[in-house]
Amino acid sequence: MSDVPRLVAWRRQLLEAHTRLRLALATAQDAAAAGADLPDASRDLLLFCHGFCVALDGHHRGEDALLFPALVAQYPKAAGVVNMLRQDHDMISTLLTRFDDAVRAAEPPAILARHLQGFAAIMESHFRFEERELEPLLDQLELEAYPDVVFGPL
Repeated sequence: MSDVPRLVAWRRQLLEAHTRLRLALATAQDAAAAGADLPDASRDLLLFCHGFCVALDGHHRGEDALLFPALVAQYPKAAGVVNMLRQDHDMISTLLTRFDDAVRAAEPPAILARHLQGFAAIMESHFRFEERELEPLLDQLELEAYPDVVFGPL
């Protein structure tokens, strides 16, 4: 018998993952704002921003690989929403790559802060759409998987 949990409150897990990612983004934004006056800002920003980028990328990879196929299998009418969310993930991945490049190039904190500000707006829009469209389906979703694999470490 597998030790993979069979009954998981997937709606709650999604909301917790989004809360965690919002906090990580806020930490990166705070580091960028404080970094404008600090000589070692690029090192701190690299740490905070890289951590955020890795967390968000892992979150989206888990959704793409595990959550979305399970949703479409159980709720075929969700395919359109899932396709839109996958497109968002692709766009966000491109933005993450550009942002990571800017961090690695030691762009000034003000430039990084602008990246984060725009990114925050897109990410929040994506999260709200995902929550609004998927929450009703997640309460009944049957998916045998570890929540931290589907949404990233909690």
